[in-house]
Amino acid sequence: QVQLVESGGGLVQAGGSLRLSCAASGRTFSRYVMGWFRQAPGKEREFVAAIQRSGISTYYADSVKGRFTISRDDSKNTVYLQMNSLKLEDTAVYSCAAASSLSLRIRDYDYWGQGTQVTVSS
Repeated sequence: QVQLVESGGGLVQAGGSLRLSCAASGRTFSRYVMGWFRQAPGKEREFVAAIQRSGISTYYADSVKGRFTISRDDSKNTVYLQMNSLKLEDTAVYSCAAASSLSLRIRDYDYWGQGTQVTVSS
């Protein structure tokens, strides 16, 4: 069992930056692939980024590639999402999730946090 708690969301102007954090409970954090997903109002949840165990590989949605960076610190049981050059369309609830094997599909993630709101204003 893994419990996930996100933090770091907020209101930011377009072009600005935010760093989201996701703290995990338990001693098995390093065994999980970690992902970030987001859901904008009236839209379905979508994949944002994922990071393999030990951080050896990262994956991004085309819409955030070059602007967002996912990283993890297994000593702190934490995964991060650095978001730069934020756009209005990045406004969403961002959730982190844990999966037993590498996947970019929502259905393959077993554990989810409650989410943190990111609002980008003009």
